[in-house]
Amino acid sequence: MIIALLTLLAAGVVKGAIGSGVPVIVVPIFTMLYNVQTAIALLVVSNLCSNAIQVWQYRRHLLPLRFLATFSIAGCIGIVIGTWGLVALSHDVLSLGVAGAIVLYLVIKLTRRKMALPMGLANRLVLPVGLVGGVLQGAAGMSAPASITFLNAMQLERRVFIGSISVFFCAITVAQIPALLKAGLLTAELTFYSAAAFVVIALGMPLGAALGKRLPYVWFDNLIVILLAGIAIKIASEVLL
Repeated sequence: MIIALLTLLAAGVVKGAIGSGVPVIVVPIFTMLYNVQTAIALLVVSNLCSNAIQVWQYRRHLLPLRFLATFSIAGCIGIVIGTWGLVALSHDVLSLGVAGAIVLYLVIKLTRRKMALPMGLANRLVLPVGLVGGVLQGAAGMSAPASITFLNAMQLERRVFIGSISVFFCAITVAQIPALLKAGLLTAELTFYSAAAFVVIALGMPLGAALGKRLPYVWFDNLIVILLAGIAIKIASEVLL
């Protein structure tokens, strides 16, 4: 329980600082503590509410509506496909999927840190990237290898990035909730715990927002990279060994 609470609080600090990071931090750790399905279900309320707050805060700093609509609708379609995988696949396969998503995220992040994606190319890629992000979110609980990497590559100003990624996260969570309910993975008990998880995350967000204005982004970035590398190794070793 202590580990779970500290994980949620840390995720809230990172979310407040850089606009993302909750699923990237929480899902892998909760996968080790519980399972992938529980980890995903426990985050639906916090994903929806924390991102809705940031959409409102940064509503004047968003990418064009057409771009965000395409990104979000494609993500919602991907959520349905990914949730089917969440039901159909075994625990070990899903756990390896989480580890694989982490490795993919880290590889792209570490090899493409200086990559610049022009808006014209981003407009052509937004639909397939949104679809892949939705599938990853639905099946592994983290769209970051596609969604966050994509927007990071566009080298957006901090406020534009936070507002725009929050729109995407809000949209796919709205689609994910009925998908999880239909699959029988989101119960009343898990909804209650998900709401409690949001309270803990929300406590950390103001601190993160204050730190984000004072500390370099790379500090948070490197911390997440180190944390995720260790988690991926831990999950893979538990399944394979």
